[in-house]
Amino acid sequence: MADQTRTHHEMISRDSSTLGQAHPKATQMVKAATAVTAGGSLLVLSGLTLAGTVIALTVATPLLVIFSPVLVPAVITVTLIITGFLASGGFGIAAITAFSWLYRFEYMVNVYRHMTGSGSEKIENARMKMGSRAQDTKYGQHNIGVHHQQPQHAS
Repeated sequence: MADQTRTHHEMISRDSSTLGQAHPKATQMVKAATAVTAGGSLLVLSGLTLAGTVIALTVATPLLVIFSPVLVPAVITVTLIITGFLASGGFGIAAITAFSWLYRFEYMVNVYRHMTGSGSEKIENARMKMGSRAQDTKYGQHNIGVHHQQPQHAS
């Protein structure tokens, strides 16, 4: 069974590899026929679309001339409304993007501070040291390293 599968696989690979080599003109003919069919179909559709557009324009021209005093301001109004909505949406998306970026930036800064140990703990420690030094200076202890020992009570 394995020999039959291998043989079948070898036959398929041999046939596909030799198809382009043994019959190059057949392959070129198939490619050319496919290209002519697809190109011809698209050319026919293009011609039909052009003909339909010309007919529709011919029929609609008198109506456009008759209704132009109404249509021109209507088109301008609709254009301004659509432009306003698109601009509003664009500015909204830009604002949401900016807020999202700020939130992610602030989050990453907080993560960095937490991981490195910098941030509020260091600031709080520095503030406490400054406060204690100010208090020492206020009470006349100019030499910060010297602390007065409190008398011990005899029991």
